[in-house]
Order: sequence, then C-alpha cells, then structure tokens
Amino acid sequence: MRDKRVTRRTAAFGSAGVLVTATLIAGAVAAPTANASADSRHGGQDREARGAATAAAKAAKAGVDWQDCPADWGLEKPIQCGYVTVPLDYAKPYGKQIKLAVDRIGNTGTKKERQGALIYNPGGPGGSGLRFPRRVTTKAPVWANTAKAYDFVGFDPRGVGHSAPISCVDPQEFVKAPKLDPVPDSEADKRTQRKLAREYADGCYERSGEMLPHMTTPNTARDLDVIRAALGEKKLNYLGVSYGTYLGAVYGTLFPGHVRRMVVDSVVNPSRDKIWYEANLDQDVAFEGRWKDWEDWVAANDATFHLGDTRAEVQAKWLELRATAKKSPIGGVVGPAELLGFFQGAPYYDSSWVPVATVFSKYVAGDTQALVDAAAPDLSDTAGNIASENGNAVYTAVECTDAKWPTSWKKWDRDNTRLHQDHPFLTWSNAWMNLPCATWPVKQQTPVNVKTGKGLPGVLIVQSERDAATPYEGAVELHKRFKGSRLITEKDAGSHGVTSLVNPCINPRVDTYLLTGKLDRSDVTCAPHETPKP
Repeated sequence: MRDKRVTRRTAAFGSAGVLVTATLIAGAVAAPTANASADSRHGGQDREARGAATAAAKAAKAGVDWQDCPADWGLEKPIQCGYVTVPLDYAKPYGKQIKLAVDRIGNTGTKKERQGALIYNPGGPGGSGLRFPRRVTTKAPVWANTAKAYDFVGFDPRGVGHSAPISCVDPQEFVKAPKLDPVPDSEADKRTQRKLAREYADGCYERSGEMLPHMTTPNTARDLDVIRAALGEKKLNYLGVSYGTYLGAVYGTLFPGHVRRMVVDSVVNPSRDKIWYEANLDQDVAFEGRWKDWEDWVAANDATFHLGDTRAEVQAKWLELRATAKKSPIGGVVGPAELLGFFQGAPYYDSSWVPVATVFSKYVAGDTQALVDAAAPDLSDTAGNIASENGNAVYTAVECTDAKWPTSWKKWDRDNTRLHQDHPFLTWSNAWMNLPCATWPVKQQTPVNVKTGKGLPGVLIVQSERDAATPYEGAVELHKRFKGSRLITEKDAGSHGVTSLVNPCINPRVDTYLLTGKLDRSDVTCAPHETPKP
C-alpha cells in the first residue's frame, strides 16, 4: 500500500505507484523493550535491541552537525540539514553503517515554550519527511500553535532519497509510458505481468541486494530511536501519517518507554494477519467506495463539470475514457495504467477532487492536452523520475521484507479475480504492484506483534471513516492494541491524512494533546471537514 502522491499509481501504503503514488543519553542507553519474536530470528533474543541501544548511545554523544541544506534539496533557510549514522544491521551495530538525512527548523515560540523536537513520517513506505519543516516556513495555519512549542524535524528513512537510496530499475525506464493495462484480458496478459513482477524483484536484488534484508519497519523504528538520541531528546514526540502510523505502532511496541507524545493519522491495520498481503486487499475494497463518493460529488456538480448528473453517468464516462485509452493511448502515452495513476488521486485526497474532475471535464469537452499533461510521465524531469523510482523501490522492499507473502500464483489469481468483480477500480493494479513479493529474493520476516508495553503513554489516533488507502478498521485495531489511546473519527469523510485539513473539531484536539499531553476522556466523533467546492 502506499501513500504518496501517484506516478505509476499511488500507493497509501500499498496502492500503487508513486503518487503524484506510507524520530538524552539516559534515554539512549536504557536498553529498549525488545520484541522477542522480532529478534529471536537472530538466535539472540535481544541482539537487535542491544544494537539499537548501542547506536543510540553513540548518536547521543555525536549529535547532529547542522548546516545549511544543500541547494538542490529545495529546503529554504532557516531550515538546517544534517546526517545521523545508523548500523545497516542492528544485530551487528559495529558493522556497516549508513547515513540518514535529517532536517529541522527551530520552534517559533520562546525558549520557555519549547518542548523539544516533533519528528514526522509521511508514509509510503518510501516517503520523504524532509518537507515537514516547510510547514513553518510556508506558515501553514493548522500547525502554527504546535510550531511554537516544537522544532519540526523530518528525515529520509533508510533507503529513501538522501539516506542510502535503493533502486530496482533504471528510473527513466520505470516511468516510460504507456504501460500494460493492469486489468488482464487473458491468461497471456497475466503471464506477462507475472514475468514483469519477477524481473522487478530480481532488479531490486541486483541493484540493492546488500540493503534489502535490512529494509524493514522494525529497522526504521530503530533508526527513529537513534535519531531521537542524536537530537538530544530523552523521549520521542512523533507524528506519523499512513504507513507512518505503522512505523509509530512498531516504535511504540519496541520502545514504549521512549514515547512522550504520539499522533497517528490514517492508520495502517497493525494486525500480523494483515501485514501486508491482506491489508492491500482491504485497500482495494475501500478505494472502490471512495471512488464512488467522488463520482457522486462530480454528479452533484454537473453544472460545472458536465460529466453526468448521476454516479452511473460519471462511471460510464470513465469507462468510455478507459476504453478509448486502451484502444489507442491518448497522446500516444496515456493508456489505462497512466489514467489510473492520475485518477487515483481523487479517492486518495479531497484536494485532488477538483483538479481531477477539471481535467476529466476538459477531455470530454475536446481538450486532450490537459489530460496528457496531467497523466503522462515527463521524461525530462530526471530528478522527479529518480524520486518516483526510489519511492516505489522502498515501498516494495519494505512490504516484501517485512512479512511473508503468498508464493502461490493460484492464490493471488483467485483472490484478485474475485475482488475485481465488485471492486474493479484498483484491484489488479494493486496486485501487480505487490506481486514482486511473491518471488522476493531475500528472507521475509515476521511482523512485530503490536501491543502496549511498559511506559507507553496515551496515543492520539485520528482517522476518517471512509479513507481509501488505510481503511477505518485499522484505526480501530490499533486503538484496541494501544491501551489508553483515544480515537478521533472524522465521520462521513474519507480524505487520507486528516491532521493537516481544516476541521475545528479535530485541529484543537491535536494541538491540545501535543502541547499538554491531555486526551479527551473518551473517543470523539467529529463532523467532516468542508467538502471541496468546484
């Protein structure tokens, strides 16, 4: 699953492409609570836990050498950048080391108001958090109160961006279009897609084999603890969205006594039974529901978009567009796969409702160029294409290495054929994106059993009821597992990533928790944020 902004298609945690597409010395050296099942595979139950404590103690002494950010990172002053060194393999803390890129901006309030660093992960897996401090430089109003108290800290997780980046295929090849229609017409189509998935998995191993066995959520959680220590923080203040919620859940399980405040927004179901194969199937169902919500909204605004005044009419126009693109790719480059990469933004984010509907409307009115500009790859954007390929590589590496996946093609075929019947929007596209996990070339691990450990404070969980990328049941499951947590439900809403939207019922509660640690006495249901206006 994924949660970016969509390119091959977007994934929230697994959906499909790369949208446009899922951190003091006393604290550092205290041996963290170990998750036995996660660590026993190395023969010593606590080897990785001890390795994490060793790395954190070292980082606490070293700190971060903050400098102006490199010009090509796109991070304006006064944001500063640096690196934190972590072991590639926590079972061998003195073995090979990798550097993780971090950035920060100081709190906007007084010294007295400062409460430390707030570390952010936007999801993926494969998303970069380095733009988080720009919420201060761009004066994002929703975060103004929190910024008074906290330094905003972002990082590129291991394998991402400027942190020992991995790759599975040449980036220019990765973005080339048109790609195969994800919906197979024949067994031959399926065989072709299976071959592509095997080749992709092999490419990951050829290009990034040394990193692959260590590209896991537990290792990223350990990295997060080392970053905490390098910042001089005794405890972690954390904001995670989408896959970032699973990272937070695993961190809270492995290091419960190191958490000070934690907000998780748009929650991955942390059940071991769901990570990651079943979670992606659940996503297919939820995407279909949110796609219909968007079609209803388009129909209600027919006076603006002229795409039909019922959901059925809008869907008919979509199917017609899809069939046209399949027969002859629009502009020579936009086929069904590229259409999905663009249109997927609508069920992901409400902020995409108007732009997607506008491009669709223009196309139906005879302007094909707007659609080509929106949905086709830009082969001249080499930096963007490198980022897209890298994001997809990390997404695949983490999900495939985190957990055991079915190896039987019969199971994949049966499950996705059945789901596609009633949930055709995303099902096959998601299946092909994840199929490299069926032939993954390194050992697949056992997910952490997410649970409450000694010292874990109350965690704030925020979730919209109709989220496509991370279905609502995930928030309910984490709420059960983290005792003392509180769940804020945004009713009749479905945008992915709730905390950055304007909602007067939600924003003050997030502020109150981060500023005071106080949670509501019971769970809260909020009315939806404002529906987009055309």
